[in-house]
Amino acid sequence: MTLKQLKYLIGIVDSGLNITSAAERLFTSQPGISKQLKQLEAELGMQIFTRKGKSLAAITPAGREVIDRARKVLREVENIRSLASDLTDEQEGTLSIATTHTQARYVLPDVIREFNERYPKVDLELHQGTSEQIAELVSTHKVDFAIATGSNKLFSNLTLLPIYHWNRITLVPNDHPLARETKPVDLKMLSAYPLVTYVFSLTGESSFKKAFQNEGLEPRVVFTARDADIIKTYVRMGMGVGVIASMAYECQDQDDLKAIDAKGLFPQVTTWLGFPKDMVLRSYMVDFIHLFAPHYTPRLITDAASLETQEEVDELLSDLRLPIRGGCDQDEVATV
Repeated sequence: MTLKQLKYLIGIVDSGLNITSAAERLFTSQPGISKQLKQLEAELGMQIFTRKGKSLAAITPAGREVIDRARKVLREVENIRSLASDLTDEQEGTLSIATTHTQARYVLPDVIREFNERYPKVDLELHQGTSEQIAELVSTHKVDFAIATGSNKLFSNLTLLPIYHWNRITLVPNDHPLARETKPVDLKMLSAYPLVTYVFSLTGESSFKKAFQNEGLEPRVVFTARDADIIKTYVRMGMGVGVIASMAYECQDQDDLKAIDAKGLFPQVTTWLGFPKDMVLRSYMVDFIHLFAPHYTPRLITDAASLETQEEVDELLSDLRLPIRGGCDQDEVATV
């Protein structure tokens, strides 16, 4: 058994069992991959895949166990390389991050700019997607870090570091009736208007919908999008009242849009950064986390990464104070 065989095996799985696509991904030949796969199955004395003619049809139950362990072996190989690079003080490599549109658009640009200035020889890759898409990228080890909000059940294989809290705001044109409302806006007021907000997660219960249901109300959602900029566009068109993340409200939006505090109407949300539990963090990875979350010292980050369970991580971080992130002039002081 060789590392090349394990690499080819994972390449086949990540290419949807298409050997031709795996060969292209791995810059090798189709016959070469097929030969290595046959040798691996012969050595193990078992089939990893079922076949339909010359094509691979499915993964066998035993094959799934082999694939899971092969991923761990290849991850450990990367960990050894990372350790060697850090010991020789090499500041070269790749940092691959999967995140949501809100983080990529409103939170990460300044962090990435600073990181690129510090580490010009590190290739930083940013992948944008839904929580489900991010979970898929993480589960196949295509990214190093995941940065997302909620949906913790999708990421049980990661060490999760809470980074900051945020609240939702409601957004209306400056001439909207709610912009002139003198009483605090509540859910009953919002339910009287068409609403424009984020796409609801395909898994788990929506905290947005649940907030209305707890009050015996039914929100009239007329448009959803993953992109807060698109939501703001349709609010400007008069399509409805927007409900977005607070950090998506920019100072230039004040020209024609009014942000109305919705804190308390919906649950406060926590954004976290996660990485595989078996990953050895390179020094530049630790520095990225520190740039993203200055309240995490490098020592605290490495201590958290050394723990085996999320319960241990949560205990370690129990006294950490997280900031509440807002939009234009809305950031709040650190809080528990």
